Amino acid sequence: MLTGTRVQAQEAGSRPLLVVLHGLGDSSEGWEWLPQELQLPWMNYLLVNAPDEYFSGRSWFGIRFPKDGRVDGTLPPVDGGAIERSRRLLWELIDAERANGLKSEEIAVLGFSQGCLMTLEAGLRYRDPLAGLVGISGWVHEPEQLIAEAPGHARSVPVLMTHGTVDPLLGIEHVRPQAKRVKDAGFDLSWQEFDKEHTVAGRAEVQFIARFLEQSFGRPVARRRGSAGTAAE
Repeated sequence: MLTGTRVQAQEAGSRPLLVVLHGLGDSSEGWEWLPQELQLPWMNYLLVNAPDEYFSGRSWFGIRFPKDGRVDGTLPPVDGGAIERSRRLLWELIDAERANGLKSEEIAVLGFSQGCLMTLEAGLRYRDPLAGLVGISGWVHEPEQLIAEAPGHARSVPVLMTHGTVDPLLGIEHVRPQAKRVKDAGFDLSWQEFDKEHTVAGRAEVQFIARFLEQSFGRPVARRRGSAGTAAE
């Protein structure tokens, strides 16, 4: 069973839940800034730890980096078996939330880098439609297989993928065609590029994601104050 940190909504009794998946070498602690920055008082959060140890952090699946340590933006080979394992664990986590009373349409998933891949992998294959999926600075694992195996209702799930135009680890020229292929296959996918590297583009990107989540949950789009200063600008 996956572990994580819960952050309760500011509005008492509010039900929507955002499951947050970190990237390689990070943990739930690395995303504790997100609830304050999104400024969604009706949102509950579950910041999840990946199952495997990776130096001082965690990992969702194995990645094979070049032996010389150089990266050129090409998508790295990954452990497909570990991806399937982590996908099942995420399904169990979502199932547990539903067993406690939530509906699938009250749950969204957001992930960064490795967490983006797992968001799409688990969210688009889940047995019932979720409220929405957000993938930040990541990629799609075997897009053709995902398209073929995703249940029909997955095409109605709102998906947002954001990526950096100068990402040195996952080159946008490799990820952009993946997103287009998924969208062209009938999935409700929105693609947004930011002038950034392998990171979050500060307030601009966070607020863009907040608006997407408001729309996914059928909430009014709120006016927001400036950054709370807890996210990298």
